[in-house]
Amino acid sequence: MKQNKLYIIIMLLISSYAFFSCSDEYMESMNTDTSKAETIDPNAQLTTAILQTYGDLEMVQTYRSYLYAFTQQLMGCWNTTNYGGRHTLDNNEMSHIWKTFYPVAIKNLVDAESRTAGDEEKVNINAAISIYKIYLMSVLTDIYGDIPYSEAGRGYIDGISTPQYDTQESIYYNFFTELKTATMLMNAGKDKITGDVIFKGDVSKWIKLGNSLRLRYAMRISDVEPEKAQKEFEDVLSGNCDIINDINENALITYIDKAFSFGQESYTDYRGNALSQLLFGNDPANNPGYLCSTFFNELYNSNDPRTFRIGRFYYDGLMSSTSSDNRVDLTQEMIDKNITFQPRDPGAYSWEPWPAGYESDILKTMSENNPSINYSLDRETEPKLASNFLKGDNPGVIMTSAEVKFLLAEAKLKGWNVEGDVYELYKSGVREAMDFLTYNYKCEEITDEEFDKYMAENGIGYTNEQKKESINKQAWILHFTNPTECWANLRRSGYPRLKSPEEYGYGQFLTGGNDIPVRLCYPVLESSYNKDNYQKALDRMGGENSWHTPVWWDK
Repeated sequence: MKQNKLYIIIMLLISSYAFFSCSDEYMESMNTDTSKAETIDPNAQLTTAILQTYGDLEMVQTYRSYLYAFTQQLMGCWNTTNYGGRHTLDNNEMSHIWKTFYPVAIKNLVDAESRTAGDEEKVNINAAISIYKIYLMSVLTDIYGDIPYSEAGRGYIDGISTPQYDTQESIYYNFFTELKTATMLMNAGKDKITGDVIFKGDVSKWIKLGNSLRLRYAMRISDVEPEKAQKEFEDVLSGNCDIINDINENALITYIDKAFSFGQESYTDYRGNALSQLLFGNDPANNPGYLCSTFFNELYNSNDPRTFRIGRFYYDGLMSSTSSDNRVDLTQEMIDKNITFQPRDPGAYSWEPWPAGYESDILKTMSENNPSINYSLDRETEPKLASNFLKGDNPGVIMTSAEVKFLLAEAKLKGWNVEGDVYELYKSGVREAMDFLTYNYKCEEITDEEFDKYMAENGIGYTNEQKKESINKQAWILHFTNPTECWANLRRSGYPRLKSPEEYGYGQFLTGGNDIPVRLCYPVLESSYNKDNYQKALDRMGGENSWHTPVWWDK
């Protein structure tokens, strides 16, 4: 048995690192494995791709290490600060998303889409696969720029071992065409979508997701192609197309709170939300969920009622490596004692500089019965991510009604043909963003009184630019649990305006440049395995695989 397990592990490692762009050799080995069926239910392939989105432990490491640091929402743990917080170039760490999505999710979706194309008995599963493939491709292109798209995942189907890199412009244009086609094909009276861990097979909600993604992508290109963006956005609305309009229609992946460890099996079992579990970490003394001062101070200084629903102050000396149940919550005591909060600035570790502590009455009382508890604290003044956000059954966020409201508000602000008032759309988005935490993370409900007080103290602004800033700052807060969209929208909108770690005194550590990076670099092995196409993509981007070269829509 041990020999069999060792053999399986060796084969998986060989196939995983052989080639990241769906090479002929890799695809052939994956499709001629005698232990697997010759054909797979396309519904099962869709399920695999969906679950991988937040369930792949290797992939979400990049979210923790880079994306959360670039959005300045988390800072302090070794991984987040060392990589993204201090602009440390590490090609392996930047490659996780590329080398996990292409050989698993993208390969499965392309194969399933090809096998169901034109089949009148499988129009719904074909359309759902197309919609989800586009969503995952948007994640890839928004992170890396030009990517293999039209030829990606077709090694087995067409024998393409070196797929071309399509321009991001052509990719986005294709998104609009394919999404419109997919939503028009769907028919609730035809085939059932089984194994759907987002909408439970509800075709009407898949249509709403496809249309809402068109709104997202239209806004994404609104600075580089304003006429095309307006046309696509208005086409969705003028066609009476259904969009995500209610919090019960949110596109969220369902996960289970499975037993979790950082062993090899956790990298291939996608059933739990690996991002939430990774933010919990495997070292209670250095929990990755330290909030960055940029994020925490924005919430706290504006009296946002989400402040202490998202960030809490814990003594974690009794917490095990597998459960957050024994955390001692000191938040209210610190508020009552008027203790100074010390979130980590961009570029800072949780221990550098060493934060001032305080003497806790709660822990002093507890220590009388348990001498192992240290009531002379030195680091509990740093806000950490509340335990609600560290559960394996937390949802994987694709798109929400709150985001749609913010998109509509900004489109109206631009003068596009959108019904409603900018402020009312904005206000609805904020309310739904707050309710989102209650419904999906079991946070204490935000009352109407709290909400009204917050809105009265934090207006949308007077000029169009102030209003744009307010809308996108709220989107930044909303997208805390959707890091890929958070980083993309921050770069697109320019809000909130972030300062480099250099301005906080950490310039000497920024080996990858002082400016906050605007893309991740291609995997270095692409320069060997797909050299010609890789080089063509680089030539279009100025000749260098630089993370300071903006993607096409980033103006």
